[in-house]
Amino acid sequence: MAPASESAYFNKARLAGRPVVKDLPKFDLDAYIANYRGRTRFDRLLLIGTTSPLLAPEALRYAVAEAKQGRDIGRYDAATAAMRDIMPYDPHATPDTVWKENVNKLVKAESDRLETELKGYKNNLIKESIRMGYDDLGQHHHRTGNLIESVKAYGRMRDCCTTPSHVVIMNLRLISVSIDQANWLAVQTNVQKLRSPGQQFAEAQRLTAKLSAAAGLALLASGNYKEAAQEFVETDPRMVQARLDDPADEEAFNEVMTPNDIAVYGGLCALASMDRTDLQGKVLGNSRFRAYLELEPHIRRAITFFVSSKYSACLSILDSYQSDYLLDIYLQPHLGELYFQIRSKAIQQYFIPFSCATFAALATAFDSNEQTIEKELTGMIKRGNLEARIDLVDRVLVAKTINARRKVHDHALQTAREYERTSHLRILRMEMINAGLEVAEKGKAAGIGPTFENAGREHRYGVSSVSNF
Repeated sequence: MAPASESAYFNKARLAGRPVVKDLPKFDLDAYIANYRGRTRFDRLLLIGTTSPLLAPEALRYAVAEAKQGRDIGRYDAATAAMRDIMPYDPHATPDTVWKENVNKLVKAESDRLETELKGYKNNLIKESIRMGYDDLGQHHHRTGNLIESVKAYGRMRDCCTTPSHVVIMNLRLISVSIDQANWLAVQTNVQKLRSPGQQFAEAQRLTAKLSAAAGLALLASGNYKEAAQEFVETDPRMVQARLDDPADEEAFNEVMTPNDIAVYGGLCALASMDRTDLQGKVLGNSRFRAYLELEPHIRRAITFFVSSKYSACLSILDSYQSDYLLDIYLQPHLGELYFQIRSKAIQQYFIPFSCATFAALATAFDSNEQTIEKELTGMIKRGNLEARIDLVDRVLVAKTINARRKVHDHALQTAREYERTSHLRILRMEMINAGLEVAEKGKAAGIGPTFENAGREHRYGVSSVSNF
């Protein structure tokens, strides 16, 4: 019964247009999820459980256990609801109502205690105590999933920040909550506040890696792949040495992403948006990003193959890791577009030396079939990514020919016409000035001399000396 239920759930997901990963990824789930901490662990487990039929049982059990270690009842309900849809006979699919009631009481008691303490701090008018009270309240709301109240609490800290370190802490808190909210504009805004040239925070200099990673993630989520790539490739390599298992390590950012994720995100965004010269100089030749690429050698190989015009080998590497990337919470919504742009660039570069190419030759070069190639070429031409025509009779892609001599002649004639018109207008203006004509503003009476409206009449009677062109 369980397999039939799982099959029904994932069939509905396919019909709804949601991705379903049939193949096993290359990573081990236990080792993969051990690299993360905080709320992103649950988010990643739930996505894997609702996307991969093969990993769903294990991932969803881990998700339920992860939710019960915290105090966010909404997440626990989401995990158990997914289990009921996919594995209705699993014992963990039944919600633990006793645990939910106890957590509700604990959350309410903690909220009341923190608000009472904050009220006392306000009565004492001690700014540092008020700031810490808002900080504790914001972290509490963040842990319990009340993200809106968390943002409000952190925002009210601003008036009580008396040192630059307080401002840095406040903005980092807001960045973290905004990422969980998927409020990418707020993420970019708070990053720019810490990078503002007018306010140099010494404490923020130690956090440049986190700021670059957060800005790159916000740009990736917004679909701005080129700027996202620039942020990721310029991320300070100090994060590579961070101890992911130590929550006290300030260099670690694994409550959002790991150094391996930075290599993957940056590499894919660069392949989708940069040309071969930039890939060689700004990515492969970048000493900062090289430390991250060493963690994901297949990304470095893919970029190297693309720069060397070995497009089929590059695309083959990316295709082999597609299952892994579809199980990433930030890559999944953009993977189709990223892969399309990478393949489009590869086809463009491959087609440059040719005046025409058969579908069969393109299918062989890109390890595909003619039907798929035809669809890709059609999409590229519609988007304006490829200057060519498709001959469906002979099944040939034909480059648009441009008559260079005709283009030069047309440009010269257009330039001559513009010069002639400009010269005519200048001479006309000179003759009007010599004749004492004046162009009056609309709605005002003419001043000295005849108006332009009467110029034609005066010219007919020989009053004006304007030449007849």
